[in-house]
Amino acid sequence: MKLSIEQLVKTAVDAVLETSNADAITPDIIIERTRDVAHGHFSCNIAMQLAKALKRSPRDIADAVIDALPSSELVLRAEVAGPGFINFHLSLAAFHAEIRAMLTRGEVYGYSQIGKGKKVLLEFVSANPTGPLHVGHGRHAAYGACVASLLKTTGHSVHTEYYVNDAGRQMDILALSTWLRFLQQQDNDAAFTFPASAYQGDYLLPVAAQLDNATPGLPADLFAGLPEDGDEQLDLLIERARDTLGEDGFEQLLQLALNHILDDIRDDLGEFKVRIDEWFSEKSLTDTGAVQKALDLLAANKVTYEKDGAVWFRATDYGDEKDRVVVRDNGRTTYFASDIAYHLQKRERGFTDLIDIWGADHHGYIPRVRAGMEAMGQPSDCLQVELVQFVALYRGGKKAQMSTRSGEFVTLRQLRKEVGNDAARLFFVMRSNEQHLDFDLDLATSSSNDNPVYYLQYAHARVCSVMRQLAERGLEWDAVSADSSLVRLQEPHEQALMLTLTRYPEIVEAAALQKAPQHVVHYLKDLAQEFHAYYNAHKFIVDDESLRNARLMLVLVTRQVMRNGLALLGVSAPEKM
Repeated sequence: MKLSIEQLVKTAVDAVLETSNADAITPDIIIERTRDVAHGHFSCNIAMQLAKALKRSPRDIADAVIDALPSSELVLRAEVAGPGFINFHLSLAAFHAEIRAMLTRGEVYGYSQIGKGKKVLLEFVSANPTGPLHVGHGRHAAYGACVASLLKTTGHSVHTEYYVNDAGRQMDILALSTWLRFLQQQDNDAAFTFPASAYQGDYLLPVAAQLDNATPGLPADLFAGLPEDGDEQLDLLIERARDTLGEDGFEQLLQLALNHILDDIRDDLGEFKVRIDEWFSEKSLTDTGAVQKALDLLAANKVTYEKDGAVWFRATDYGDEKDRVVVRDNGRTTYFASDIAYHLQKRERGFTDLIDIWGADHHGYIPRVRAGMEAMGQPSDCLQVELVQFVALYRGGKKAQMSTRSGEFVTLRQLRKEVGNDAARLFFVMRSNEQHLDFDLDLATSSSNDNPVYYLQYAHARVCSVMRQLAERGLEWDAVSADSSLVRLQEPHEQALMLTLTRYPEIVEAAALQKAPQHVVHYLKDLAQEFHAYYNAHKFIVDDESLRNARLMLVLVTRQVMRNGLALLGVSAPEKM
């Protein structure tokens, strides 16, 4: 409907510009819903946009545009309002045509091609593979998956990716932590205090159990003379572990632990209906020379210098708060060097738009990565970063504590087991990703209208129940009769429901452009509210056959739109509750 009005206005504006000898003007035509249908269904401010160029009053231009509008059965009337707005009152035929489109397009109703030609690489979750996913990662996963769905629905070509941080010191800590768990399992007398900075969770016990007796046991001097500092302590323990296990043994143990955790993460995300197209290895960037290629490019562009034995990138030349080290004084490249090499590689793979979903604590990292991209000859605006705020779980009004190192965190799998996939998916995205989320476990598991998951799914199930009742009475819905009887839908509840239904494509488009799936959640709540009110006020299976068929058509398209919206969010649409 919105697109149809836009096309009508464009035709009229072109005619006005032609008669005004102002053909070079190409204004953006913005069509918006009115807040009050008493003032029409849609409004356009094109007259005010053209006033300066045409040197005419906005109201005069608005009158000219209205006079030039092509005849259309969709528009009941158009009128000038306020300083020069053009308000459009739509005919019932316009709403009936949209209802028919909902029925015929079915699962693809709401799809568009506004993103055609955009090749997007969407990177999300990318949690360090040092333990299972926790509830914070779950919010990243749900948000990223919804953004991917919205972009695909609006015509974008989307490739989803998980950046596996399988290089660096954290991998050494993972291997050490696994070996220490093995030592504890092998010798009950080997009592030692597990390093506080190591990974302490029980999730490493199954990995340690896979090691055989050929794995070296506890050296007598492993914990001798350890410094108190956590980092220095770990570094010395890692060095001693390498000496005891040998380089090959240490690397094999590291790979065993990494593969185990990655398999668990893959399974967890798969069960959560989150699809990742590619698992990209950080280590591969070094192995394939991509990091060195990026460093060479920075050097060739004369944006690096040496200081204190390290190589620095002149990030301040590109708006960052300080310069950044890319090669340490020990010759090892930094995480930052790998990150900018990774993003350069994304562009070299042909992606026009890079969307990263990061934790809110990575806010300061955005300008330095963009600086690196610009310094390597890439447009800095090709990278868009969406930050996801933290999650707090509440049960019985009390906040649950989470910690990734101590092993006391609540995993995504535990959350899904308690509240179910549907509740987890919906609750994670029903607020803006930029807002902190208090996840009420009691609400998520309740069968009440206060629970948004229950409220939305119940609307879908109610329509299914109506259709079962129809069959039980030996009746059938007649699509042909319904199509010709839509004019019978005159009740205020019916008019309100039709108006809400027709908003769906606009909501999907706005949610995609703004990377804001919460818009879909809020819309579905409005749709469910309108439907439940209609359900409670009127009978659908009435004796009047034409009215019955028209009402059933309305509730069937309501079910379809509800199903489509829930699918975008990764939430199921049950037929029974």
